[in-house]
Amino acid sequence: MTPPTPTVLAVIPARGGSKGVPGKNLATVAGLPLVARAVRACLGAPRVTDVVVSTDDAGIAEAARSFGAEAVQRPAALSGDTATSESAVLHALDAFEATTGRRPDVVLLVQCTSPFLTPDEVDGTVARITSGEADTAFTAAPAHGFLWRSTPDGAIGVNHDKAHRPRRQDREPEYLETGAVYAMAAEGFRTHRHRFFGRTALVLTDPARVLEIDDPHDLARARVLAPLLDATAAPTLDDVDAVVLDFDGTQTDDRVHIDAEGREFVSVHRGDGLGIAALRKAGVPLLILSTEQNPVVAARARKLRIPVLHGVDRKDLALKQWCDEQGIDPQRVLYAGNDVNDLPCFHLVGWPVAVGSAHDSVRAAARAVTETAGGFGAIREIAAWLLGPELHTPASPNP
Repeated sequence: MTPPTPTVLAVIPARGGSKGVPGKNLATVAGLPLVARAVRACLGAPRVTDVVVSTDDAGIAEAARSFGAEAVQRPAALSGDTATSESAVLHALDAFEATTGRRPDVVLLVQCTSPFLTPDEVDGTVARITSGEADTAFTAAPAHGFLWRSTPDGAIGVNHDKAHRPRRQDREPEYLETGAVYAMAAEGFRTHRHRFFGRTALVLTDPARVLEIDDPHDLARARVLAPLLDATAAPTLDDVDAVVLDFDGTQTDDRVHIDAEGREFVSVHRGDGLGIAALRKAGVPLLILSTEQNPVVAARARKLRIPVLHGVDRKDLALKQWCDEQGIDPQRVLYAGNDVNDLPCFHLVGWPVAVGSAHDSVRAAARAVTETAGGFGAIREIAAWLLGPELHTPASPNP
């Protein structure tokens, strides 16, 4: 008889309050809130059966649900600066069992502050427990630094004799706790009420991916590193219910030609028109959204046969209203832009996309970046992500 699949509950503690980085757990890295990055890592781990976010903040709870997790309301007594992560996990365990009637075999503590946690690392910690190899497990990275401690008598070596400096290959391996994920046999965790009881196993991770966000500098580093460390991901038609496009710098090269009469001219790309036509034929709702009140924008929209909102001061508010009117979840919207006035929309949608020529801050906030610059076929490239390089229209329109 096949043994039952273990119930593995991932708990992501995510308070609303943070002194080092205000609103930290909703801060975005590559277009995704930190809490969403943690949720995605857990949902991508095959052995994880359930994911809950323990929070005292309504905005974090809403974000958690929108990315596929459940939210557990954490009481105020467990939400202060002195509350431990273990207390939040124990509370979430009780809430999960009361709600579902199921008793987890393994419980995970997953930190939002480690933005580059991977599903394989999460799954690896679970495997150490379900295999019987260990009672607890956590991610760790090889470390080779010489540690020192300052004393009244001078600095002394912590992990070495300062009179003897062995080569790296001659030293015993040492490992740095990453703080990203901890796995525990659930019953043992209930008994011991801490994360390192019994036999403990390490799950090794790449040191280049180790980063804990504790202050604004850490967050800035994460945003710079994300394009290098995140797996390249572009959406498909299954991920997107609507496409919203900025105009200047996204559908153009951001230059304006002005004649002697003051009339403005811009250059657009025929490939973009082809891509937009294919998306329209596929039944994908489309919108051009621009802060410029310009007849050129309206003329281009008429040519493409798609609606336009221009002369808009707050693009994010206009986009939210349009989504409400269309009955479209913003998390299912792809928004393509190029400059800082697009960032509020980036923070609203599920698929913020920067064109290849976008400002650095916009590229850092994007979830995907086109290889092509704005005005040179970037929208055609986005259409190819959704429909395939030949822009085949699906047999049935996207709902």
